[in-house]
Amino acid sequence: MATAEQLKKINNNLPEDSVPAAAIRVVLADSQAIYRVGMRKVFALEDDIRVVAQAETMQNLMAALQRYPTDVVVLEGQLISGIENGIPELVKRAPQAKIIVQVAESDETNTVELYRRGVRGVVPRSISPDLLVKCIRKIAAGETWIDNQSISWVIEAYRAQATSLMSPRNQPKLSPKEVAIISCITRGMRNKEIAYHIGTTEQVIKNYLRKIYDKLGVSDRLELALYCMHHQILKNYQDGAAAE
Repeated sequence: MATAEQLKKINNNLPEDSVPAAAIRVVLADSQAIYRVGMRKVFALEDDIRVVAQAETMQNLMAALQRYPTDVVVLEGQLISGIENGIPELVKRAPQAKIIVQVAESDETNTVELYRRGVRGVVPRSISPDLLVKCIRKIAAGETWIDNQSISWVIEAYRAQATSLMSPRNQPKLSPKEVAIISCITRGMRNKEIAYHIGTTEQVIKNYLRKIYDKLGVSDRLELALYCMHHQILKNYQDGAAAE
């Protein structure tokens, strides 16, 4: 936790109560003072953007988010380098704050992972002042800032993920009885009817369903049915049985 003296260093802008209610409240998190000074000067020219705090480390950023209501965080990518849960922890600490990450170089794997973890925008360190201001306004309004190259990377990543999930080798292993219960669920049968059909008790069916939910990562019967239809679970098991 940052000390009172550290918090004073974090915030060297106007007091919070002087920030107009309609202004976009921004926290600058950057290890390099020259970038923080430059961005602050850029934003000082805009009537609708106010820098409410600055931080040079992740620890100081966490402290700032705890103390100052924040709409947008402009975060140097280097600050979270090597910190596996850096972005999720920021999102957890300040769910209302939207995160923009500045990177020295665009990297497919890193860019896709940043968007997956909840970042609203990934921009180069060399971004022009006008574009950065536009980016902050768009993201503060609830939009996502993403360029064409990043869109292609994200789409390809999700396509690859979907292909992987559809591969029989990567699908959860289900027992014949679990497959039979899933088949009954997709036909709209209740637990009592499934138990009669299979020749067991309702409690046993409930126990099987809990195991099935855990294996497939779903939470109820509707999600189970939709998951199985989307991933063609029953068809894959039927095809596998026929092949044997």
